[in-house]
Order: sequence, then structure tokens, then C-alpha cells
Amino acid sequence: MTKLAIMGAMQEEIEPLLAHFENVKVTEYAKNKYYELTYNGLDIVVAYSKIGKVFASLTATTLIEKFACDALLFSGVAGGINPTLKIGDLIIANKLCQHDLDITAFGHPHGFVPEGAVFVETSAELRNIAFDAATENGIQVLEGTIATGDQFVHSNERKEFIESTFQADALEMEGASVAVICDALNVPFFILRAISDTADMDAGFDFDEFLKSSAKNSADYLIKIVDKLNK
Repeated sequence: MTKLAIMGAMQEEIEPLLAHFENVKVTEYAKNKYYELTYNGLDIVVAYSKIGKVFASLTATTLIEKFACDALLFSGVAGGINPTLKIGDLIIANKLCQHDLDITAFGHPHGFVPEGAVFVETSAELRNIAFDAATENGIQVLEGTIATGDQFVHSNERKEFIESTFQADALEMEGASVAVICDALNVPFFILRAISDTADMDAGFDFDEFLKSSAKNSADYLIKIVDKLNK
């Protein structure tokens, strides 16, 4: 690995990451900011994409093509639909899908397009490093399927559809698009999420109340993974 990309979707998701670093150079490109730094001898570029699959695809592609990153880690928050998940719990994606991709009218399964796949798998090597970091630091983490779509899902009916159709454990709005980009460009990648809301919460809950604490949980664990990459 010569240069590592670290992504989040929102400013709140990368602020706790940037707090670990010094001497950060900010580069503005394509209506976004990219934070370049060196950490324990490893060159890193940090960025938040803004919410949604299009912005996440743009940012992931930029990190790989313009900044020449050859591995990508994503840190952020997600909604839990696996009933065992609680606020603040950590989940590593072993595979991701797009729950809102629908050409079933043409006889294809949900989440599939011709020459594509319903699921994209993350790097087994990076997952193993993450689990080693979790074990060494006494961190509890779940491995599971993450579903991505361009909507904040608050309908229980929709959550049940996603869980039954994709056997998904968590929901968010960027991961699968990052997975598609990295898979196409042969860049190993890793998606980590901390749970910020759960299936049994009503739609009127205060998302912001849990966003910062869950984002920090994800970021703090990700730094321990980065430390393992340097060893």
C-alpha cells in the first residue's frame, strides 16, 4: 500500500478522524475538500463525500484516480435492521447491495443490473486486519450485509422488505456505490459503520443526538485499524 483513502459521507463522520492527525494539507477539487497527511509514515487522504450514492461515487473515484490511493476505508454511521444491533454498535460489511436499484420489470432480481451483481464483497484481507484490531483492543464488532440506497429509510415496511430481500443487517446511503467503484478499479476496500438508529425506533427520534457519538465510535475503531496497517 502506498497511499490510503479514508472516506465518510458527512463532515460529522470525518471530524473525529481528523482529530487524530496533524499537519493536514487541504486540497479543493470538484467542489469538495481533500485532507492530505502523513500518519506514522503512511500517506493518507481523508474526504467526506456528502450524502448519497452519486457524491460517494464521485469522491471514491477522485481519491483513486486523482490522488492515487490504492486502498480505501470508509467510516460512518448506519441504521440497524438486524434486531440484535443497538445504538453505537459497530458493523463491518462483508458485502453490500443497492436496495433501491430495481429493474425487476425486466425479470432481474432486486439490486441487479446486467453485467453487474446484486452483492459486492469487501476485501477479506482488510476485514481480517480489522478483526485483529478489534480483538487486540477488546472491541465488539459484527460482520454482516449492508444495504445502500438514496433514501433515509424510516418506514418499517421498507425496512422489512430490505431485510427479507437482501438479508441485510444495516442500512445507509453510500457504501454500495463505493464498493462498485473500488471493485471496478481493483482497489481493496473496507466499509465500517456504527449504528445511529435502529429498526424499533419511531420516525420522530432525534437523529443528530446519536450521529456524533456513533461517528466517533466508528472513527476511533478505524484509527486502530490504520495503526495495524502500519505494522
